[in-house]
Amino acid sequence: MTTTSPQGRTELLRPDGSPVRVLVVDDEAPITELLSMALRYEGWRIRTAGDGQGAVRAAREFRPDAVVLDMTLPDMDGLAVLGRLRRELPDVPVLFLTARDAAEDRVAGLTAGGDDYVTKPFGLEEAVARLRGLIRRSGAADRRSGSLLVVGDLTLDEDSHEVTRGGDAVHLTATEFELLRFLMRNPRRVLSKAQILDRVWSYDFGGQANVVELYISYLRRKIDAGREPMIHTRRGAGYLIKPAAS
Repeated sequence: MTTTSPQGRTELLRPDGSPVRVLVVDDEAPITELLSMALRYEGWRIRTAGDGQGAVRAAREFRPDAVVLDMTLPDMDGLAVLGRLRRELPDVPVLFLTARDAAEDRVAGLTAGGDDYVTKPFGLEEAVARLRGLIRRSGAADRRSGSLLVVGDLTLDEDSHEVTRGGDAVHLTATEFELLRFLMRNPRRVLSKAQILDRVWSYDFGGQANVVELYISYLRRKIDAGREPMIHTRRGAGYLIKPAAS
């Protein structure tokens, strides 16, 4: 089945048509907050837990379709949590979060039944992509908006990476394309610089927020030059895209 979400996003669904559920388990609040934000943009329902006991309780109540699980938690290690989760939900896919230098943890996690891992610090796009793969393999339905995002007379093909406005081709760099895609997946929604950095450059990007201003200016030259503007600034809040005023 193909359809378009209200925000123009590509979505994965449970077999009954309801949103996918993901449990995020980490004792570092900034990580759970960033991951939750990114996953909610995918249209998924999110529950979080900060320790192993909370993760087991949440899994029992929430019945997630996938779990993001830190290997190191304050009350028990990730392998012990995995064992208890598997007793509750034998088939739920688990994406481990591991320290960059802990190769033995990654091997132990996969050997114990984890399905995949990302190393800290990680890019949000990578974590979302890995979760998508795990959820698809576990049987969730893929509900796409086709590969086409449309806002007014602006179209973006996510498969071919072709962009047109009013039928005229717009040539973008890879980063410009990702920025435009994020804006077009959230039409009429004000996106802050921090949100854009998290999504387009990943949360551990080491640069300054003015890189967002720079790339917004690049997009405006290519999208809005000589036309009614579609990309707008909300001072102190962020940026949004919406159909041009008629």
